[in-house]
This record gives sequence, structure tokens and C-alpha cells, in this order.
Amino acid sequence: HFDDIKKLLSVLNQLVENGDTVIVIEHNLDVVKCADYVIDLGPEGGDEGGNVVAVGTPREIAKSYKSYTGRFLKRIFEK
Repeated sequence: HFDDIKKLLSVLNQLVENGDTVIVIEHNLDVVKCADYVIDLGPEGGDEGGNVVAVGTPREIAKSYKSYTGRFLKRIFEK
């Protein structure tokens, strides 16, 4: 699984380096933490989701107390 993530990130970075815009819908924090910009939707799934909870760089999302994703990113960045 880690090798798959590594390969995916390599391909996405190549696209960006070529000047392409890349939009990814992903929950894996190893992918999210590498994003240039995040739009975090929630707070839950289904009928209780779909609202913009936080926007910004992964480090900015990590500072959002409303964002579940931010809470997990904060732990990663504190390591």
C-alpha cells in the first residue's frame, strides 16, 4: 500500500510539474499532507456532510478545530 501511495504521488507531481491542474478526492493522510491546497468537506458523511469545514494548505487545515482531517494532520506535523 505504501508503494502504491508513493507511485501515485510521483505521477501527480509529474502532472503538476507539467503545468496541469490536479484535483484529488482522497482520505489517505499521506496523500492529503502533500497537497498544495485542501478543501475539507464534512463534518460527517452522507446527510450530515457536504459542508466546507476548512480550506487551505495542509498545515492550515491542521490548525482548524472544526476539521477532523485537521486533527489527524496536526498529529502528523507534530512528529
